[in-house]
Amino acid sequence: MEVSYSNSSLLVVAHRPPNHTVAEWTVYEQCRDMPAAIIWYLGLQFINMFLGIPANIMVLWLIHRNKGDSSTSDIFISHLAILDVFFCLTPPLELANIVFLTTSSTWYVLRFFYGIKDSSPLLLSCICLDRYMAVVHPITFTDLKDRNHRAVLVFVVWLITLAYAAAKCVGNIANFGRVFTAMILAAFAFMLFCNISILWALRKSGPGRDEMHPVKKRAFKMVIIILGIIVFNYFPPVALFPFQQYFSREVFQCYIHYVTFGLMDFSSSIQPMLYLSKEKLNCCQRSTTQLN
Repeated sequence: MEVSYSNSSLLVVAHRPPNHTVAEWTVYEQCRDMPAAIIWYLGLQFINMFLGIPANIMVLWLIHRNKGDSSTSDIFISHLAILDVFFCLTPPLELANIVFLTTSSTWYVLRFFYGIKDSSPLLLSCICLDRYMAVVHPITFTDLKDRNHRAVLVFVVWLITLAYAAAKCVGNIANFGRVFTAMILAAFAFMLFCNISILWALRKSGPGRDEMHPVKKRAFKMVIIILGIIVFNYFPPVALFPFQQYFSREVFQCYIHYVTFGLMDFSSSIQPMLYLSKEKLNCCQRSTTQLN
């Protein structure tokens, strides 16, 4: 029996009898007793393709157009959008490999893209860190604002991402799934800390004020939304993957795997839509100010 893994879980299980006649099963056939999660997962992936690709391209276009009035986080957001565009191209190949194909060769390509997507929380953590410094440590943030440390940080993140994706592509590395579990746990905890610290800082009223400043109130609401998205997309793998051993092999590979990665991968559409909605809100506010 030959076992291959993708996204920290099942790819293909092929039975190779000694008489060279090959009877292979597709991933969908292996999960024929509980196919709902696979169907749901593929549905989300195609939504990602049709919604995520144009949304992320629009994000890149807006960042390029507003270069003169850019945010310090835009360098991280643009690289995250590039990463998501590449990942959103994979659903047709995923559909073919899960439902129709039994060969393991095409999974090398998918495993590389899975590795790229698995590392996206690193860029999200950079965005959260940048906002944390801006709100909680504004003096230090101002001192560092015009330096090149963000470009260096992006370069380091891409090095880690490509190294991780290459290792995942090779496969058959003992306990490699634990690397993803450790990375997602650390990134989730860090993003949670940054956003809760930002909320705490924004919640404090200024001297002699009983109510929050309107600008702070808008920022507070935006951070609440971001925190909700982080929990929605990344809490399921954080909550379930460390306890993989307590689930049966079939339940984990055919159900939990596809539910958790479906939610996590859907961030490729949610994140750019959040950015676009924020840009639309800022545009409306500027128009209102000009009219007044």
